[in-house]
Amino acid sequence: MENFASRHGGVSLAADDALRGSAPDGSTFVARLPFDRSYAGEADPVAFAAAAPPPAAWGVLLVRKGGFGVARLAATDLVEHKVGQRHVQGRTKAGGQSQQRFARRRDNQSRAAYEAAAEHAARILRPGPLVTGGDHAAVDAVLADPRLRGLEVVGPWLPVPEPRRRELDAAIADAQCLRVDVHNA
Repeated sequence: MENFASRHGGVSLAADDALRGSAPDGSTFVARLPFDRSYAGEADPVAFAAAAPPPAAWGVLLVRKGGFGVARLAATDLVEHKVGQRHVQGRTKAGGQSQQRFARRRDNQSRAAYEAAAEHAARILRPGPLVTGGDHAAVDAVLADPRLRGLEVVGPWLPVPEPRRRELDAAIADAQCLRVDVHNA
């Protein structure tokens, strides 16, 4: 906020569900808390930052067609995690019956991968806030498992290329970040 004020000639702060700032030159910013939490404090950067710690218990679920990453956290501490991969055959240029056979095989392999991800998610995750990412359809397929009904999906959505351990660690860090949107005049 100091950087914003120095670049735009000062800042006037206001708080409603987020911390908002406006500059004399017409530039604005909106700062939001992680986990889709609403901010109800003072229009003060220190008070806003103090409202940003992660929940006592929360989770991360990342799913793409061939892999998944699941983590349970206690505030900032990683309690348990699992990263896994399943083979899902790529598309083929064959036509006719071969193409249909390969499509069925891909669907069956995807279904098996989602079931494996749901199994690990049901074992690791606990009811509470859940940050998700990867492929929307894949995450929806995993969350359709009845054992995962107590989870509360919150934002932000995390785009990840392949859910490996490095991406899971980065997603955990990203989920805890403040989101700031700046509009320059």
